[in-house]
Amino acid sequence: MVRMGSDIFQDTGRHASGFVGNDLRCSNCHLDGGRLPGSAPLWAAYENYPAYRSKNRHVNTFAERLQGCFRYSMNGKAPQLGDPVLVALESYAFFLARGARTGVSPPGRGYPKLAQPVSLDIARGRDVYAAKCALCHGASGEGQATADGYTVFPPLWGARSYNWGAGMSSVANAAGFIKANMPLGQGNTLSDEEAWSVAAFIDSRERPQDPRFEGSVDETRKAHHDDPLDFYGQTVDGVLLGQNAPPSGTVPP
Repeated sequence: MVRMGSDIFQDTGRHASGFVGNDLRCSNCHLDGGRLPGSAPLWAAYENYPAYRSKNRHVNTFAERLQGCFRYSMNGKAPQLGDPVLVALESYAFFLARGARTGVSPPGRGYPKLAQPVSLDIARGRDVYAAKCALCHGASGEGQATADGYTVFPPLWGARSYNWGAGMSSVANAAGFIKANMPLGQGNTLSDEEAWSVAAFIDSRERPQDPRFEGSVDETRKAHHDDPLDFYGQTVDGVLLGQNAPPSGTVPP
């Protein structure tokens, strides 16, 4: 089950296809097979659950946390508790966490927290993206795949990326991840300002709808996105973000 969990983690669309609705895999946001500090490593998360999450307003088990990853980051559907996919991922996380202390938030857990800027510069972020990110992720954020369809670099917006409910749709989360880890293999080479700006640019592009959407962008923003570092429900470049979002949980052709 540990090896199965590793396989799912590294190639989620292939090994858990029934639960994935985009071109991402777990290892896109949790680098080095879920080991790398500063990229939300599994070993640091596993030892800190069960834990309360304001996102769904109750104490979550680690399995419930994984369900959320499938629903939001993978723009798919959550496996049922006890499903072999969840058991395998839990087993892999346990394997990585062997010897770690429970209830202690170790260095490297999650993504770094950057000092919040006075304002977010989307135009500056567009320039940083073109110079530092587009080579791998595409000029239009579409990502890159091999000839047989295996995604090498994930799409960062659009119908095949993470949806508006994903943690990475928060500019603060994206900025911390980018600062520590991007460009790939060159973490901590961007300035904080560059990380914030490019995160703002990426997260001000349209993407699949928030699964909690019930017909009103305004009400969804009030309920789930009422944060100046969240662009859902805001108008950027003349576009009301979320208004024309592709449906969540659907796999584009």
